[in-house]
Amino acid sequence: MSDLRLVIFDVDGTLVDSQTEILAAMTVAYGANGLGAPDPAAVLSIVGLSLDEAFTRLCPDVADRRPLVQAYKDAYVDLRGADGQGERSLLFPGARDALDMLAGQDHTLLAVATGKSRRGLDKMLEKHGLRGMFHSEQVADHHPSKPNPSMILTALNETGVSAPQAVMLGDTTFDMDMGRAAGVRTIGVSWGYHAAETLRPDILIHDFAALPAAVDQLTGPDR
Repeated sequence: MSDLRLVIFDVDGTLVDSQTEILAAMTVAYGANGLGAPDPAAVLSIVGLSLDEAFTRLCPDVADRRPLVQAYKDAYVDLRGADGQGERSLLFPGARDALDMLAGQDHTLLAVATGKSRRGLDKMLEKHGLRGMFHSEQVADHHPSKPNPSMILTALNETGVSAPQAVMLGDTTFDMDMGRAAGVRTIGVSWGYHAAETLRPDILIHDFAALPAAVDQLTGPDR
């Protein structure tokens, strides 16, 4: 398996622009728990974390944050509808082309490491026709929150790819820190929810057209 390489994708803010849904669900969750409307910038700053960790940071004075977590989950599902067809998170321009290009390479495997739940990721994959695109799908249900490297380490184990032949693509400092903790190289995107200058990736890209070359630069074009 040493001839393979792995590209690991964050989802929210990297592959899909989900801020409309996230902010709407947060507003509902806050209201259901008697809190004022959340600050949008604060909410976007925690995208990528597990919900438990996100609400710990957003609402440190709330003793029991479980009702907030459940209200957010319920609101997110309601916004999408039971069949997921209300999904409003659009793929960023060029995302599908980049995924198809990389997936078409015999020596390249794709994975996801996301703060989404299993249910949330399944709805997104179904809506955008991405079922079967990824060889490893790591979600918040089964791991500690980013930047703990658990999701990446599990993806490496599932695919048999060594850390030097893997890259983590993401839009937040949580993604970059997770990648470094797992010993993989990092590619930051400038279109996401954390300011590009805070990411400190190995390579920063400004559109998906630049992704294949960035992966080649960090792992080599041919294995």
